[in-house]
Amino acid sequence: MSAIEILETADPESLARYDAIIDARSPAEFAEDHAPGAVNLPVLTNEERAEVGTIYVQESRFRARRIGAAYIARNVARHLETALADRPGSFKPLIYCWRGGQRSNAMAMILSQVGWRTTVLSGGYRTWRRHVTARLYDASWPLRLVLVDGYTGSGKTEVLQKLAARGQQVIDLEALAAHRGSLFGGLADRPQPSQKMFESRLLGILHGLDPDRPVIVEAESSKVGERMIPPALWQAMAAAPRVELSAPAQVRAAYLVRAYRDIVEDRAALDEALRRLPTPPGRKRLQAWGELADAGDFEALALALMELHYDPAYRRASRKGARPSLGVLELAGLEAAALDAAADEIVRRVEAFAAR
Repeated sequence: MSAIEILETADPESLARYDAIIDARSPAEFAEDHAPGAVNLPVLTNEERAEVGTIYVQESRFRARRIGAAYIARNVARHLETALADRPGSFKPLIYCWRGGQRSNAMAMILSQVGWRTTVLSGGYRTWRRHVTARLYDASWPLRLVLVDGYTGSGKTEVLQKLAARGQQVIDLEALAAHRGSLFGGLADRPQPSQKMFESRLLGILHGLDPDRPVIVEAESSKVGERMIPPALWQAMAAAPRVELSAPAQVRAAYLVRAYRDIVEDRAALDEALRRLPTPPGRKRLQAWGELADAGDFEALALALMELHYDPAYRRASRKGARPSLGVLELAGLEAAALDAAADEIVRRVEAFAAR
């Protein structure tokens, strides 16, 4: 039998020393947020946790512990027979629960008796969360950021993906937030992660970056959908130089229709998004837009939205404070070849910026 060890910190370097990070909390807790790379091997299901908690508060602490212990024993046995069945004798797991209490220690005791060198994270998930908060809210990041900027529909997200494929360091905030960063940006098949999960994902990316190399980010507002960009990164973005993509309005409208095909094909979602515009469009304008949608003239609808909402918002944001510039890329079209050429030119400008 191995003694149970204790880990006091939750920085990525410490977590990386283990063969597996086991989150022993319920699936619902795990879904809200978890340490990067953790696997969920719950010792209590959502329903069991609720039942034990109710008994603990309303009936008897002793009965709650007895019932909880039975559930934990059965669930850990199942994990030993399935997820952990092929682990060798040298296996070194790190286990955590909500605050490093009964759930993680109960699982750790069983795993240590198997003979594995088992460690419990002191303070549990809350230790990880304190680390996230300290890094994203109480510290600054020494990043050499460059922003890809431009009017809505200028291909920024696609160019960012092409830059990543070219080996550039990229932070894709929209991918992390599961949102396209606009009023119509929600993804039907992917709800946004919780704010905590968004921050954990972001911190995992930040920890993997080389601070001596430039990092490219798409220019965003302070929120991506309902997820807020933490201050440490937002402040760095506000001061970062940027490359602006520029394309004719008609070209951008056609691109938006292609990029937002899911919204175009879901009339209820389209109507709901139109009603949420920050500047209320009024009954007559909504009716006119509805007629464009009925006629399938979505490019005209996109042009109208750009003129009323998106372009004025971009111009207002552009006037705020000093915005260091690495130049404007004029794009006659937004087809794949044009965006490839834009990505290549951005690489050239970013490398020149890094050499300064």
